[in-house]
Amino acid sequence: MQDSYDPRAVEREAQDFWESHRSFNVSEDPARPKYYCLSMFPYPSGKLHMGHVRNYTLGDVLTRHYRMRGYNVLQPMGWDAFGLPAENAAMANKVPPAKWTHDNIAYMKAQLKGLGFALDWKRELASCRPDYYRWNQWLFTRLFKKGLAYKKTGVVNWDPVDQTVLANEQVIEGRGWRTGAVVEKREIPMYFLRITRYAEELLAALDELPGWPEQVKLMQKNWIGKSEGVRIGFPYELSGEKKTLWGFTTRADTLLGATFMAVAAEHPIAGFASKNNPKLAAFVEECKKGAVMESELAQLEKKGMPTGMFAVHPVTSQKLPIWVGNYVLMTYGEGAVMGVPAHDERDFFFAKQYDLEIKPVIVPEAWDISKIEQGLIGETGAPRVSFSPALVSPRDHHGLLDWEEWNQVFEEHGQCINSGKYDGLNYRQAVDAIAAAKESQVYTLAVPTEKENAQTTQIELTVPDGFGIDSFFPSTGWKRCRQRHA
Repeated sequence: MQDSYDPRAVEREAQDFWESHRSFNVSEDPARPKYYCLSMFPYPSGKLHMGHVRNYTLGDVLTRHYRMRGYNVLQPMGWDAFGLPAENAAMANKVPPAKWTHDNIAYMKAQLKGLGFALDWKRELASCRPDYYRWNQWLFTRLFKKGLAYKKTGVVNWDPVDQTVLANEQVIEGRGWRTGAVVEKREIPMYFLRITRYAEELLAALDELPGWPEQVKLMQKNWIGKSEGVRIGFPYELSGEKKTLWGFTTRADTLLGATFMAVAAEHPIAGFASKNNPKLAAFVEECKKGAVMESELAQLEKKGMPTGMFAVHPVTSQKLPIWVGNYVLMTYGEGAVMGVPAHDERDFFFAKQYDLEIKPVIVPEAWDISKIEQGLIGETGAPRVSFSPALVSPRDHHGLLDWEEWNQVFEEHGQCINSGKYDGLNYRQAVDAIAAAKESQVYTLAVPTEKENAQTTQIELTVPDGFGIDSFFPSTGWKRCRQRHA
């Protein structure tokens, strides 16, 4: 026995043994249970850091644990080595990208081997090699032929230093996670994959995953991001040309409560309206540098500026002012939302701040709506709703100004008010009544949910007299399944 412990000598001897005996090389063995441990591949930036050590140690512990239990364990390694960051780094160091990348891979591979991880190196891959990315091309061409890949313009987070697109998670407080540069919003042509076609299948499969923490499954559900709703058109004019402002809503039953429209800073309306309006242009640029994730937007102070343009409510023909709002995401629906402040917390605070109309259209089913003094009252610049003292007593019935109090009154589902002949009906009854309206045209449409080209659901939409179906849903991009007169 040696008098002193020499870790380098001990580790070298063990690693030489593993190397010569191919201890971690895996082959098929039907008699043993299988376990596959895949950690995310590192980007070959030059050297490992402690984050790499932590990440791959966790995977290695799992690998060795299952090996000791008799499993046939595969733990491969590869390199996420393809893309503009590698090219930019190579140019900065004045070496060819291939040499820069492969030299870094060789150095980092030696570091990983020195750490003694149980990796099957014969299965090593690098995403910059043609024998790997040919399969990316193979898969993409098949997705394209199947109609699952399509091209359109979209707003992205642009890192001006790396000259590349960043995911929302790679934008930290408005800056690129790698370079620290202020991230810009740009609209560029790109390809999209229709993953929403598989939303139902993915969501159903989450319920069948044994042993997954509920928090992790909830994160996956949020990532899938399924929203069921309706795409509604609000006509407007732009330089004398008739257009339609599309809004996606999960609460189509509150359509009659819409009192304004809000668009994202990247929306064409915002761009047009800001051309001759320096203040609006400055606000649009400010919004473009703001938060990019819905969770971040929820914490922001709601800000907006009017565009001076109006959209027409498709049912009431009321002119709705169009605002640019810092809380509207261009990536949700088509970058426009109908403002229903009586039944949406975000819209409520926005309307209060800018003295916009608040029109409740749903109240609890237990209420006697005959006692409600319908109509709106504005006092001291704040929008208010008037009720009979018998209904909201003994407190001041004009005092419903906090969202918590307001929301307790105007709960999510109830009966209709301020909705004409549908007053007093609950949601289901109102839908049935609209469908049965004899003076209306009833259309059954396949309506995309969540985003353009998403999965569809069948709904019936009634168009009141004096309104054509195209004022709601133009024929372009819509499948008109059936038309009848009730």
